Order: sequence, then C-alpha cells, then structure tokens
Amino acid sequence: MKLKNLNALITGGSQGLGKTIAEHFLREGANVVLCARSGKDLCAARDELAKKFSAQKVLSRTCDVSSEAQVNELVAFALRELGSLDALVLNAGIYGPMGPTESVPLDEWRRAIDINLFGVLLPSRAVIPHFKKAGRGKIVVLSGGGATNPLPNISSYAASKAAVVRLMETLAEELKPFHVDVNAIAPGALATRLVDEVLAAGPDKVGAAFFEKNKGWKEKGAVPLELGANLAVYLASAESDGITGKLISAQWDPWKDLQKHHDELAKSDIYCLRRIVPEDRGKKF
Repeated sequence: MKLKNLNALITGGSQGLGKTIAEHFLREGANVVLCARSGKDLCAARDELAKKFSAQKVLSRTCDVSSEAQVNELVAFALRELGSLDALVLNAGIYGPMGPTESVPLDEWRRAIDINLFGVLLPSRAVIPHFKKAGRGKIVVLSGGGATNPLPNISSYAASKAAVVRLMETLAEELKPFHVDVNAIAPGALATRLVDEVLAAGPDKVGAAFFEKNKGWKEKGAVPLELGANLAVYLASAESDGITGKLISAQWDPWKDLQKHHDELAKSDIYCLRRIVPEDRGKKF
C-alpha cells in the first residue's frame, strides 16, 4: 500500500472528487479526516467510507474553510484524533457567481475568493508548523481550468484558481528546506456538481461555448474522477518525494514517471505558471 499508516486531512471531502480522493487514500492504507460545510452530506460520506474501510480511521468535522477559527479547530481536531498529519489535500472550492464580471454580485465574487483562495491559505497556515516540526509533509492543492486559461463569465473562479497555483509555487519554495512538498493537480473536466451549476445558469450567463462544453461533459462523459484521485495518491506518497512546486495534469502529464526526471524538474519551470515572451513563440518584437 502506497499510503500505509499515513494520516491525511481532506477538505471538500463529502462528495465528488474530494470523496473519491478519500476513498483512494483509504484503499492505499491511509487514515483520513474529511471536512465540508454540509454536515448531512459529510456524515453520509464518512459513514459510507468507514463501513467500506473498517480497518482505518475515517473521521469528519464540518468546517467552512474560509473561516480561520473553524480551520484552526479542524486541524486541532485532526491532530488530536490521529496524533499527527502527513498530508493535506485542499479540494474545497466553488465556481462563484456566473455572468459578466461588471454585473455579478460583488459579495458573491468575494465569497468565491474566500473559499477557493483562503480555503487553501488558511489550512496550509495551520498545518505548516506541524510539518516543519516533523521535517516532512505533503500539501496537494486542487486547481482548475481557470488557472491556465481565461474563463469569461466565471471570473472569480478563474482569478482564484490562478492565485492558488502561484500560492502553491511560493509555498513550495518556502518549505523546501523542511522537506515539505507542495503541488497542484489539474484534474481535467469533471462531471461533478459544478457542471450542473453551469447548466442551470444557462448559456446567457456562462456563454454559449462554455455551456455547450459542459453539456457535452454531462451527456457524453468527462474525465474520470479516478485520474485526479490517483495523482493525489502519488503526490501524497513517498514515490513523489522531492517533486514540488508543480501544476500537474492528471489527464495529460506522465506523472507516474516524474521521479525519473526529478533532477531536471527541480532546475526547470516545467509545469509552472510563467510569462510568455515573444522569443518563446519564435517572434522578435
């Protein structure tokens, strides 16, 4: 088992990709603490997983990851119940308001930033001192399409996901001396509740092209949740030791073989967010 006796905290773990990641972690021998805002969904997920993986600890606690107080209580609970933490998986996120940026409610736009960006920052801040003391740790951030491409009419999501990746890269540099690896996953187009939200919003709000993409994912299938979950297992395991500061596509990148390129990756900006200059495209301005 790749994660035998590893203790992990997974945010947004009551459904969708978060729940699938939790299941894969448990299958690989980990103990998990799940959090989500919905107590009902969270308890159902915890009970289902606990029944399926009775040999391991499956714990849960409701938490709004944008609240510093609630996050600190969550991390204290995880450390108290598990004794230690080895991995932090930051999956909680929302699309936020949909529509032209100048007309969407500003409070909803801010709320998306609070959940998507501060929902990564606050748990990281709470867990990092423990990882530093232990001299090891893994932080895995779930990114999204907005990190590498503009998303018209879903601007708070796009902005927050780009910010999350640069935060990941920055934390990776800060934590290298402590052997704490920090990476982000681009899970691909997933047929989760976010697709349903886009379809409910309609083409007038999200744009015809994006609406049709989501309709296709809903009707014909999207990227399997298992791909992102398997990558999360890899990034939380010893197999990925020293791989840090990277945004890795679960669908397109050869992540199973990344350790073979460890030294080259450590010296390069491959799998990073960077500015493109004319020379990169064969131009000279």
